[in-house]
Amino acid sequence: MYIIRREIESLGLRIVDGNTLERTISKNLSYELNQVKRNLLIDYGEFGSHLPDVDLIIYEPNSCKIIAVVSSKITLRERIAQTGYWKIKLSDDEITKHIKVFFVTPDEDGTLLHKSPAKKGRAIVEIDTDGAYVMSETMIEESEKVKMFEKFIPDFKTSIEMPR
Repeated sequence: MYIIRREIESLGLRIVDGNTLERTISKNLSYELNQVKRNLLIDYGEFGSHLPDVDLIIYEPNSCKIIAVVSSKITLRERIAQTGYWKIKLSDDEITKHIKVFFVTPDEDGTLLHKSPAKKGRAIVEIDTDGAYVMSETMIEESEKVKMFEKFIPDFKTSIEMPR
């Protein structure tokens, strides 16, 4: 969060750690963060509403509209499949379908290095997320959806819809 916070806030947006929303009882959250939490919930019908497992939430403070979520892990393994799952679940609901889902990783296991032949994690990123950004000195084979981390903020700026 500390790497992107200043850039996000310069856009008039705010960023919050997902654990803040997950672990804090709604009545103990500020009005703003309570609204953010409500705008991110996924409805499982008789099984209740639940927050997706995400590390960062970027939102517009006046409307509390969620702009994007970011998941971050050292290695991809099962976490990238979880991120793809959350993108699909968010896309299923009119209230959350606009939310961008990004993945940030140092990719220590090298899953994202090559576009072809794609490993399973690379395929999931390419199809089921809005993008993955690699924080590494090792260069990767980039695509429209898999890029080096320094491209995250410029891509974010061009991909978001600012609320009116």
